[in-house]
Amino acid sequence: MIHTIFNPARIAAIAIVMAVGGCIEVAPPEAILLDPPESSPPPSAGAARAEFEQVVAAVEPVAERECRARTRGMNCDFLVLIDANPNLPPNAYQSLTPEGRPTLTFTQALLLDVRNRDELAFILGHEAAHHIEGHIAEQTRTVAAGALLGTILGQRRGASPEALDRLQRTGAFLGSRVFAQDKELEADALGTVIAAAAGFDPVLGSAYFTRIPDPGESLLGTHPPNAERQKIVRETAAAL
Repeated sequence: MIHTIFNPARIAAIAIVMAVGGCIEVAPPEAILLDPPESSPPPSAGAARAEFEQVVAAVEPVAERECRARTRGMNCDFLVLIDANPNLPPNAYQSLTPEGRPTLTFTQALLLDVRNRDELAFILGHEAAHHIEGHIAEQTRTVAAGALLGTILGQRRGASPEALDRLQRTGAFLGSRVFAQDKELEADALGTVIAAAAGFDPVLGSAYFTRIPDPGESLLGTHPPNAERQKIVRETAAAL
């Protein structure tokens, strides 16, 4: 079979796959509807969900207001979901439905892991900020550019189809890391604004960073050091 070097569909497919990671994620359609069943949950899970719903009721309107004020033509109708899969670790991420509706998904484990509403509000604001700042689209473009660069390099070297595939994926991987840490800090800053406007303390909320693994100083890491993220939150909150 002849290997097509410049195949836009292939480049796009690699871009979508490589863009998935961290809390900036394009979820597949089957992963969108993740609400827990109506069976009686454990009391701790039920209490955590009730508290989360109260935080969402306060933060979501503020996030949508900020979205409309800062963007033009963007879908600002956030859909907030809970993934009740007990096997998933604490996590939250922003994705898009096939129709383009911004979705903020929290795992059940994360709801049980946070210590107060301020942490919930800050994390919710952070994930909403990823959408408002257009980070999924930005990352998809950089991933596609990286894959295309790998293709060009492979063509110039006369790479075999297998080597070309590796170069495309390596380029996509590097593209997925371009400005990834900057995007996290942008979301932290805007998330601070959203949480504060909703009546919560984002500085107290950012204390969640003290309890999660610190990625440290990594050039190709997707997230900046926790101390740097807390610093951005403090500086942004002080300027409000």
